[in-house]
Amino acid sequence: MLRTALRNVLAHKARLIMTALAVLLGVAFVSGTLVFADTTANAFRNASARSLQGVAVSVRADQASTAPDSAGGVAGKTTGALDTALVRKISRLPGVDAVRPTVHGQATLAGRDGRPVNADATGQNLATNYLPGKDGKDSHFPMKEGRGPASEDELALDSKTAAKAGYRIGDTVRLATDGPTLSKKLVGIVALDDPWGAAGGTLVLFDTRTAQKLFHHPGQFDEITVAARTGTDESSLTAQVQALLPKEGARATSGAELAAEQSAQIAESTGYLTKTLLVFAGIALFVGVFLIANTFTMLIAQRSREIALLRAIGASRRQVIRSVLIEAALLGLVASAGGFALGLGIATAMRPLLNTTGAELPEGPLVITPSAPLASLAVGVAITVLAAWLPSRKAAKIAPVAALTSVDLAPPARALRVRNVLGTLLAGAGVLVMLHVSTLKGTKESNLLAAMLGGVLTLGGVIVLAPLLSRPLITLAGKVTTRFFGVSGKLAKENALRNPRRTAATASALMIGLALITGLTVGAHSAQHAVAKEATAGLTADYKVNYSSARGLDADSVDKVARVPGVAAAAPITMAQLNTRGRSAVITGTDPKAFGKVARLDFRAGSLHDIGPGRIAVSDEFARRAGLQIGATLDAELGGGMAGSKAAKRKLTVVGIYAKAPTVDQALGTRADVLPYSVTKQFDNLLIKADRGRTGGVERAIRASLDDSPLLQVRSQEQLVKDNNEKVNTVLSMTYGLLGMAVVIAVLGVVNTLAMSVFDRTREIGMLRAIGLDRSGIRQMVRLESVVIALFGAVLGIGTGIFLAWAAGGLTRTSMREYETVLPWDRLGTFLVLALMTGVLAAIWPARRAARLNMLRSIQPS
Repeated sequence: MLRTALRNVLAHKARLIMTALAVLLGVAFVSGTLVFADTTANAFRNASARSLQGVAVSVRADQASTAPDSAGGVAGKTTGALDTALVRKISRLPGVDAVRPTVHGQATLAGRDGRPVNADATGQNLATNYLPGKDGKDSHFPMKEGRGPASEDELALDSKTAAKAGYRIGDTVRLATDGPTLSKKLVGIVALDDPWGAAGGTLVLFDTRTAQKLFHHPGQFDEITVAARTGTDESSLTAQVQALLPKEGARATSGAELAAEQSAQIAESTGYLTKTLLVFAGIALFVGVFLIANTFTMLIAQRSREIALLRAIGASRRQVIRSVLIEAALLGLVASAGGFALGLGIATAMRPLLNTTGAELPEGPLVITPSAPLASLAVGVAITVLAAWLPSRKAAKIAPVAALTSVDLAPPARALRVRNVLGTLLAGAGVLVMLHVSTLKGTKESNLLAAMLGGVLTLGGVIVLAPLLSRPLITLAGKVTTRFFGVSGKLAKENALRNPRRTAATASALMIGLALITGLTVGAHSAQHAVAKEATAGLTADYKVNYSSARGLDADSVDKVARVPGVAAAAPITMAQLNTRGRSAVITGTDPKAFGKVARLDFRAGSLHDIGPGRIAVSDEFARRAGLQIGATLDAELGGGMAGSKAAKRKLTVVGIYAKAPTVDQALGTRADVLPYSVTKQFDNLLIKADRGRTGGVERAIRASLDDSPLLQVRSQEQLVKDNNEKVNTVLSMTYGLLGMAVVIAVLGVVNTLAMSVFDRTREIGMLRAIGLDRSGIRQMVRLESVVIALFGAVLGIGTGIFLAWAAGGLTRTSMREYETVLPWDRLGTFLVLALMTGVLAAIWPARRAARLNMLRSIQPS
């Protein structure tokens, strides 16, 4: 039987090539992910090891307290436990070779073109101190050009930041930390080989005094690293350093512990990416199961005479099953080996590909651990054998005599009845679970698990019911093909209906990919629609102005902007905590007159003009929760509940009730009533209305009036929506790329099914040619059959995806109040057209093969 299995693999190379390709692609995805994960983790560990080289002890501040400025506000500077005195004490300990005190902060640059660099992610714009040694150089930051900063008006940049911003040595660099715009001279560019921060960020280097002045106070640091002399015990030195520290505010960590912490963080961050990629690899392999099972089912049908002869000469059913499974294992082994080799290429290409999206993954050699090839081969062989198991059982049931006179029997009706009942139960259970999910709110773990269970049951039910669903849908499509393409169209319909299970298995592979893509697309489009609605609902302002950092806008910023030519109105927005009648809310402070020009509120009672000193309006939702009515007098507490704000009791009167709106919070008052109790004692943002016809040129003037800080954001309504949707679009694009592998495998399934179907129908095609159907008619028949199958899979997939997206959409309503399912008809139409094109392209080779069959040879008895 082993020789038989080997002979069958070699005898059907052409028929198995698509199946092998599907296994190869799926395994390549798995092996590429595993090798990429090992390579990335190793590169991060190497980079981390370089940054910790020579570090015996690290002293870090646990927390830092904010120091208020003379006006009682927040200066943006912090004070901590690490100071110059502590540095001196540590340096005098026995065994200490060197001490490096560092300051960390954030600084956002303006490029040479005046535009902020990475302004949307200021947390990734890092700054620190350049600490030269006796030779005048800092070993942590090797100098590429120029020299290190030595005075308050100088700075250095890393090479990537300098290139991104367009700066060269000698240029004047504009930047901001959390205060006014600064200008400093670029004196050095360093080569950074350190896992400093997040993707796409920047690095600015100051001299130590300047860094302390910007981010702390003179003589204070964020971290102190200690290098030990040769032979010094690291644990003992760590204990000595810890003894010098205050009981609270700082802790000492040994270099080994620090390396272990960073290693754990690296494993966690890379593990999340690995798991995500493996999920999509699993989807691709699951789709491949349909192709493999379909192929072996058709091969067994074609070899029914051969199997019957084996049974007749004494082969047992177990031997037949074993022969088919050995054939599948050999196919899986060869394809998996090729898949692993392709996976190495994928792993190599993945780092530069992800870096184009700003991932900034470190470089490193390709790492191949024994687990990667073993797991790849095991997965490929296991999936192939598992998919071939049911066809092998079918082969073992072939009766020796009956099979000699019958080539391709239709599946027994009872089998389809059992399948239909099972599919109905699965789909029904899935639909019920998803209907329950549609009533849930919030993305807590139990809700997500329920949604996953409902989605799996629904998809599984549709897959099992696909043969039953194929008849009405394909019959409907067949009416169209018959009407427009005549005999070829009718034959295509009949061929697709001839074996419902084969057609369903072929279409199901495409259906799974399209269901997932459609579900994600509908969910993402609905989320984008909700974000756009929340960002602009009730907002008539042309621009929103704010700082990208925690810094607020000064009180005089309103007057500065109002004087800009082309500005019709500027309404300041500030917020504070409001507590009354046992309920908490956020109150928005503004200038009611100006606010009426930049926003639109739907008042249920009272009006915007009624708001004044001591008089507020509340949302209908808060009024209902707190039992408030027009004229109610509140003993309210303003401020408190948030660090930096002082609570004070005030008498407030409710003079208006408005419909809940995303533009304002639960209450609305004057800026004079709210500003003293806000966290920063500054405005959070300005809403600006431009004169009619002046919206295009006023943005630059607004920036100039506010010192044109790199931290300043002046965004139109379109930019607000675009910024909010940018992450969703990025995730959606990556998901399309990852699910594309599953769709490619589904296309291979259509090609393989059609090619083997042509072989099945050789005599039939010969007879059609003999009675007058020409070559173009044969090609058209095969193409239309492919299109009908692809259309069937597309309709099932798109319909299922829409249902799943609708049912699971309710989980986001707690975070997106305006969420509702909105169908992206243009994208759904695109998916349908692409499915039809897939059908046409998949049929090119099988149609050509069918048309080139020799008529006389085809009709000869075998």
